[in-house]
Amino acid sequence: MEDWGPLPEATGEPMATAGKKLWTGDGIREFGIWKCAPGPSRWVFETHESITVLSGRMTVTEDGGEPYEVKAGDSAVFPKGWTGNWDIHDTILKVYTVF
Repeated sequence: MEDWGPLPEATGEPMATAGKKLWTGDGIREFGIWKCAPGPSRWVFETHESITVLSGRMTVTEDGGEPYEVKAGDSAVFPKGWTGNWDIHDTILKVYTVF
């Protein structure tokens, strides 16, 4: 994986990220693997994203919603327009698809 630098969405201390794009299609379509260090972050999705967590654990809270845990073996979809917070407890390694 390549060093992708600090997470721009981090809301606390800098969070190191790394990743590798495995496929890029027309427009915004992309598939890859992403790793991120623990910490809090704020997200505003401008695309749809589907993830499967390979290792690690985080609490995800959509604005106005209840927190839920996403951990190794779990999949989640964040639709375009989703806004909320991720609190990564253990380094996350995920496979992602942006569409």
